[in-house]
Amino acid sequence: MPALVEMRQIVKRFPGLLANDHVNFEARKGEIHGLLGENGAGKTTLMNILYGLYQQDSGEVFFERKPVANETPKHALDLGIGMVHQHFRLIPRLTVLENMILGLKAERPAQQADKGVFASFRSHVLERIFLNRKDAERQILELGEQFGLKIEPNAKVWELSVGEQQRVEILKALYRHAKLLILDEPTAVLTPQEVDHLFEMLNGMAQRGYTIIFITHKLNEVMNACHRITVLRQGKEVATVRSADVTKKELARMMVGREVLFHVEKPFKKAGREILSVSNVSVLNDKGLNAVNNVSFTVREGEIFGIAGVSGNGQRELIEAINGLRRVESGTVAIDGHDITNAHPKEVVQRGVGYIPEDRIHVGLATRLPIRENLLLKNQASPQFNQGGMLNQQAIRETAEHLIAEYDVRTPSVDIPVGNLSGGNIQKIILAREISRHPKLLIASQPTRGLDVGAIEYVQTLLLEQRRQGKAVILISENLDETMHLSDRIAVMYEGKIARIVNANETNRREIGLLMAGGHE
Repeated sequence: MPALVEMRQIVKRFPGLLANDHVNFEARKGEIHGLLGENGAGKTTLMNILYGLYQQDSGEVFFERKPVANETPKHALDLGIGMVHQHFRLIPRLTVLENMILGLKAERPAQQADKGVFASFRSHVLERIFLNRKDAERQILELGEQFGLKIEPNAKVWELSVGEQQRVEILKALYRHAKLLILDEPTAVLTPQEVDHLFEMLNGMAQRGYTIIFITHKLNEVMNACHRITVLRQGKEVATVRSADVTKKELARMMVGREVLFHVEKPFKKAGREILSVSNVSVLNDKGLNAVNNVSFTVREGEIFGIAGVSGNGQRELIEAINGLRRVESGTVAIDGHDITNAHPKEVVQRGVGYIPEDRIHVGLATRLPIRENLLLKNQASPQFNQGGMLNQQAIRETAEHLIAEYDVRTPSVDIPVGNLSGGNIQKIILAREISRHPKLLIASQPTRGLDVGAIEYVQTLLLEQRRQGKAVILISENLDETMHLSDRIAVMYEGKIARIVNANETNRREIGLLMAGGHE
């Protein structure tokens, strides 16, 4: 079958970085084509060129056998190329329908067809007003029914779950007549059930003749969802293979360039004294409803305490309360015997709490600041970096360069904005900052979400090293296999309560899964 899109010898450079190094890529009509690679391998850059967000330095792009130069996303959309980005580009306060039609032109009413400068200006101003919203709403409902993407057109985007927002992004591309759909890390924030639904929908689209390019670093996903897979490593194309002809182990080696441990070893470790005590804590959510209800547990030295549960069962509110980011309505939180209930976040940090947040972009970093300044956060007052109210820039730079080398952060300079880094390198920056402060308690929320197989191995090894050094660790992960493998004890949360605390070596997936769903043995 001929290629729908073909990219030949694509080169893209950024200051200090060769992102795409003479890459060849093609995707055929009616196939789901996986674009696989480590964080920072050049996958998204290559697709941003196809979508018109970037311009290649050299190389050619063909769509339906014709050479194209997509100078803007509008040119790509006019050809039938749509892209759903990892971080959704929706306006939360608008409705689904309003996000769909935003920027589109409408047929003007007959009475506006008169000529003249004033009439032309008037037509332009009133164009959005006369857009046939009812017709647009009908088309959205029909598309949702056809592709299994049902959504309420008049719902506000901020009211939707992450999975529903992704449906809006996909529907928006289909509504604009996309023939080729590029999905950038589409499962990074979805629940397992939402992932299954997404794969069913993509298979249905492929059967109808749509082409899907699936950017990911997750081996199981490309093996299960894609017909063919192109692997990139350090900006270069390694191979294009049929998913039926390759193993997970072989793909991992192509991605990383070495053998990868899918399960890092967890040696026996006897827990020490109590570091964190949470007693009868209750917390409200953003709507003023009870999100955490009378929760109690302790975490000890040399222990990884896992918190399992379906997203939205109070885990986020509980962790924010411990960190001083959310008010504790009742109960107490103590670190190493010191009561920190409703303490200022600065005091919580000073008491020895490190925090790897779930939302690394908006909570963990200041994305527009350079890497060196992000590594300094929480340490601005340290005598090492602050002398008489003046920051020691030389010490900051030397420390940043040392941490970048120690944590293998792939960057040309400590001076570039941290938001320019890939997801895996951003997570390494947060890990480097938090661990280098030698916390008594390290709270890691979704620490491997969105990371490739090599970065996952690295992060899990770091967490186990903190355990070996006698640190107390809280692990919140929606990856049940990860929680069970790394944790010593596991608390399962359901509807704001701890359903049960179990020893990891005395339980199984079935028991944990039942507790997560509100059942019990």
